[in-house]
Amino acid sequence: MVTKMLLAGSTALGALAFSAGLAGAVELRFQCYQDGTECQTWREEIEKFEEQNPDIQVTVDEVPYKAILESLPVQLAGGSGPDLARVSDLGGLAQYMLDIREYVDADYWETNFGDELKWTRVNGEGDEGIYNLPDQLTITGPFVNKTLFDQAGVEVPTGETSWEEWAEISTQVAEATGTPYPMAMDRSGHRFAGPAISYGAKYFDESGEPITVDQGFRDFAQKFVDWNKDGTMAPDVWAGSGGASYQDAAQEFINASLVFYMSGSWQVARFGDEIGDAFDWQVVSPPCGEGGCTGIPGGASIVGFKHTEHPEAVAKLLDFMAQKDVYADFIGKTRAIPAHKGLQEEGVEYPGASENVKEALAAFTKAAQGLSPAAFAFQGYKNNRAIMNATVARLTQAIVGESSLDEALSRIDADVQEAVQASGGN
Repeated sequence: MVTKMLLAGSTALGALAFSAGLAGAVELRFQCYQDGTECQTWREEIEKFEEQNPDIQVTVDEVPYKAILESLPVQLAGGSGPDLARVSDLGGLAQYMLDIREYVDADYWETNFGDELKWTRVNGEGDEGIYNLPDQLTITGPFVNKTLFDQAGVEVPTGETSWEEWAEISTQVAEATGTPYPMAMDRSGHRFAGPAISYGAKYFDESGEPITVDQGFRDFAQKFVDWNKDGTMAPDVWAGSGGASYQDAAQEFINASLVFYMSGSWQVARFGDEIGDAFDWQVVSPPCGEGGCTGIPGGASIVGFKHTEHPEAVAKLLDFMAQKDVYADFIGKTRAIPAHKGLQEEGVEYPGASENVKEALAAFTKAAQGLSPAAFAFQGYKNNRAIMNATVARLTQAIVGESSLDEALSRIDADVQEAVQASGGN
């Protein structure tokens, strides 16, 4: 009887101690949006973190992307909001981000994520802060319908192939197979920027001032407008919308009515699911111009915020997420491209993915290692949205005949300069 009483007392004391421990634990809120399974997958990884750090509890609040775009900035401007969040507007939200450099191994972060860390360093020369963990690197690049090439008896080009060669070959395949559209590119200034840089566009002068329309930009714009007018590019993707609205051609590719599609790595999982074994498709290297062969990087990052009451705990969580084994597990499960340089070189396992999907992700990972420095500069520029919007709106006017190309290019420069001035400078 005494033994039972002692055991009961011991159990009660243990429960009280455990409750006290939880009551004294640091509580972090992580606001997360997802395109696929990113939030659920991070929740699984964070459970491991909590086991290793019982004094830190993390609540993952899954929210729509619209909340990240519209509600979160309002909260942050008012000094409130979550301790950390998954975001895509890195330049726009950088002013609210927590610098975790003093809490982590900076050499490890710089070695593996250095290019992407620059996207949040908006405090001028000498800013070496570590503000973001890029958990989803996206790369713009082309897909081709391999089955149509086989039916046409045409080899899919490999290695460095120019945009002009791709236009000729895609038209040849379309004509041989009765396919409606040789090529398409998402209606997006982001998608246009990679080819423009490949043609030699710089986007910025040596002092960092935007010079959107230079000779390289002009050269590709001329080709692109001509291809839209002569049917090489699917006409309704750009000409079917006005203003700066976005339009992709994913459904045309899924329906096998398109030979060559310039989009990006975020389409891989969708194509794997929706195309299935209807036809063979693959990712090819970015087409080339006189300035090289490059796409544009992008993606999402997890960031902490300055207003948190627990900066060290936030840094500890981000550092855990950044470690190679944890990061590789997350990337493999979510079928993403690793920003981690070590994993780009070694490769990542994608359990359960089809061969098409695995090969496509491997191709985009390889392309990530050859991106132009100008592509990273463009993605990290805080006013890049102004450049992208002006590009789409004005080139569409040239495509549909509302203006000449020269007029459109002049208006792009004027639009960008106006937007930069309105934002307070470059």
